Amino acid sequence: MEPGSSEPMDKAERKRGPRRGATIGSVEPKISAFVPRRDHNPRELRSWAKRTGFVSNFSGETASSGSVRNDSAGFGLETGFDGRGGGGSSPKIEIDPVLGRTKPSTGIEIEPATGPGHGGVRNESDETVRGESKRRRTENEPVLGAKDDERRDGVNGNENRNGSGNGNGHGVTPVASAAEPKIIDDEKYERDVEMNYPDGEEPVHGGWGRPSAMKIGLRENPGFVPLMYYGLQHYLSLAGSLIFIPLIIVPAMGGTDKDTSTVISTMLLVSGMTTILHSYFGTRLPLVQGSSFVYLAPALVIMNAQEFRNLTEHKFRHIMRELQGAIIIGSIFQSLLGFSGLMSLLLRLIHPIIVAPTVAAVGLAFFSYGFPQAGSCVEISVPLILLVLIFTLYLRGVSIFGHRFFQIYAVPLSVMIIWTYAFFLTAGGAYNYKGCSPDIPSSNILIDACRKHAYTMTHCRTDVSNAWRTAAWVRIPYPLQWGLPIFHFRTSIIMIFVSLVASVDSVGTYHTASVRINLKPPTPGIVSRGIALEGFCSILAGIWGSGTGSTTLTENVHTINITKVANRRAVELGAVFLIFFSFIGKVGAILASIPLALAASVLCFTWALVVALGLSTLHYSSQAASFRNIMIVGVSLFLGLSIPAYFQQYQPESSLILPSYFVPYGAASNGPLHTGIKQLDFVINGLLSLNMVVTLLIAFVLENSVPGSRQERGVYIWSRPEDISTDPSLLEEYSLPRKLCRCLCREKHLGV
Repeated sequence: MEPGSSEPMDKAERKRGPRRGATIGSVEPKISAFVPRRDHNPRELRSWAKRTGFVSNFSGETASSGSVRNDSAGFGLETGFDGRGGGGSSPKIEIDPVLGRTKPSTGIEIEPATGPGHGGVRNESDETVRGESKRRRTENEPVLGAKDDERRDGVNGNENRNGSGNGNGHGVTPVASAAEPKIIDDEKYERDVEMNYPDGEEPVHGGWGRPSAMKIGLRENPGFVPLMYYGLQHYLSLAGSLIFIPLIIVPAMGGTDKDTSTVISTMLLVSGMTTILHSYFGTRLPLVQGSSFVYLAPALVIMNAQEFRNLTEHKFRHIMRELQGAIIIGSIFQSLLGFSGLMSLLLRLIHPIIVAPTVAAVGLAFFSYGFPQAGSCVEISVPLILLVLIFTLYLRGVSIFGHRFFQIYAVPLSVMIIWTYAFFLTAGGAYNYKGCSPDIPSSNILIDACRKHAYTMTHCRTDVSNAWRTAAWVRIPYPLQWGLPIFHFRTSIIMIFVSLVASVDSVGTYHTASVRINLKPPTPGIVSRGIALEGFCSILAGIWGSGTGSTTLTENVHTINITKVANRRAVELGAVFLIFFSFIGKVGAILASIPLALAASVLCFTWALVVALGLSTLHYSSQAASFRNIMIVGVSLFLGLSIPAYFQQYQPESSLILPSYFVPYGAASNGPLHTGIKQLDFVINGLLSLNMVVTLLIAFVLENSVPGSRQERGVYIWSRPEDISTDPSLLEEYSLPRKLCRCLCREKHLGV
């Protein structure tokens, strides 16, 4: 019809809406009708709803009355909830893109144009219309994945039912149509930044990519017995990370089997205490705190220093006290980083492109130790590695009484089977050699016939450890049990840099865990609070003398994903059991008697899992395959392995001083840099021989200097202050106890 004509549109014309190129009122530009987007992926939209826990109320599968009501309410947001055009007002409805819950109404956002002759033209600015369109995208995007017919009809379906797109009988508003090209660009940007969550690893109908709902939520209380079961299940799946580090470091420090069992008991106690502290006063996520592999490589560097190589008397206690002092200083720095609020500023520079190669380098750093140690007894190590892979990959979908038994208990089940197999090999005489004692006394080294078999018997036999005979039934680990810590500048500086690596590792774990549990990502203040408490927990680990610092276990994310248990009480109850077991000395003795080849085989799988979890954080970048990102990750990883290899090739004067698998960790005392200051030489050579430190430095510099958009860099999306002000319940899961909040009411940078 002609512009300005008062003749009503015929039914067919009203049903089709305004013609392409027709003008409305006195607006001169030709405005085309709104055409819904058809280039979206329906499977991606359904996956979004499943990942975020969104339950659509607009699905066509609901009751018929609900469908009729939602046809106008769900799609005709411009027409109001009464289904009439013109005089209705549209309240602001927002659906949280992470939780899928509806935010409370904030009243009328756009005043409708009333009265005749307006032709549906609003008096708002373009910015207001764009903002409304962004919100409309958040409201309608999950709905589009409900049914194919709703996806096909989109907004036009509602226009056909109500006569026009805006509910006033005069077609599409010129202002909204003119802003449409800009809106699409804004929508694409917001979708790239906000909706970029990684797919889960849970197979659905034989496929990958859509995590199912948690069995036990964060604050649910299914009863004491289920909580006890789920708590023990949680820690059994992390057994490789909790107990196997002492099997590496204590023998290298010259400790006895009794010392190994004592350190294991101490680790169980510290892990239980720090997990409870983090659950109550940290981020409050169901994450286990324990001796992380982040601290293993620097501990090996310190204990293989030149002045410790010739120690014979009290070597273990002296090196342990040196480690305690370094861990305490580095942990104090980490705690101050969180409590002072500096961590909130540092979070602006930490992105997934930095976290991914850094965490991956933590696992890759031990490739020279893993199979060379396990290969000393291939009849034990190879079957164990194969059995773990079969359980975790080939039998991961097998359920027993509703539980994926093989996937959850892959490590402890494999260890028990192969340990029993090794026991029968030992009892059957497979490792008996004529004239050689199975207790491996020093006399065996003096006999030429036994010298070549001593190494095999040490790593393969199940009866070489005397920890069971020497350990007490009841022993409570106490602070400073090894003596007063020793503080040196060189070791303290190394641990300060390692604490930064541990903080970066925890940042990625916090965000990934919150997404897995379908929580709002924590605010920078909450992350700072968690890092501060991790520093305090590492101070406790240094005081008790566990040999390594305490931090969030990266493998915990995998545990949550396979067990589908993200319950705070279950983790706390499991921590109580750890504390109880730490008081029973025989428990530590049993774990200390695991053959070294068997322990190295388990660690091969655990370190590989750390590498995989680190690289999986690249999912947070919507353009992970861009040339910028792949170059940063590739260069960081390659140089993070190659530069330390250059420093590690400077071996001691006699290679017989250190075992072959410890030679790379002697670079701090024998590195190529010589400034004339021994303390500084030790620090520089030691730091540049650590893969994770070099990788972090290179990735940090490249990521924050090479230009790139936010979605390309995969910037972590933390909880926004405006969302929290409108709905404080979004961060209720992270809130501290009320009494503690009153004491820290002024510490806003800690998220209280």
